Amino acid sequence: MTYAKDPRVDAYIDALPDWQQEICHRVRDLVHEADPDVEETIKRTVQPYFVLQGNVCALLAAKDHVNVFVYDGGIVPDPDGLITAGHDNQTARTIAFGKDEEIDGPALVAFFRRLIADNRAGGWRKIKKDRGEL
Repeated sequence: MTYAKDPRVDAYIDALPDWQQEICHRVRDLVHEADPDVEETIKRTVQPYFVLQGNVCALLAAKDHVNVFVYDGGIVPDPDGLITAGHDNQTARTIAFGKDEEIDGPALVAFFRRLIADNRAGGWRKIKKDRGEL
């Protein structure tokens, strides 16, 4: 799959240990597979973000894992148990991947596609407001 890469995202990933680079490259490919219109950018000075009519996700490498922050207001269903933290968070949840941990590509792509569909419908805040949840 080919897609437009932001060289600042490349620089972020290239500075990581090999195992974290592998995770970040895999997640990057999967978010672009979910929708070819996803764009890459840097926010908060150095953090890679993937956006399409709002934030889709962001990458943050930690000491022993890589966090994928998903900006969905907690409304995207998680039947595959991808979410590892932030279950009760009002804005974002976390999917963490450790060294040698398998990434369920089809499940992550499905999650991203649902999140992107929600963004295109006005975003999770609008959806929650329309439901009377805000």
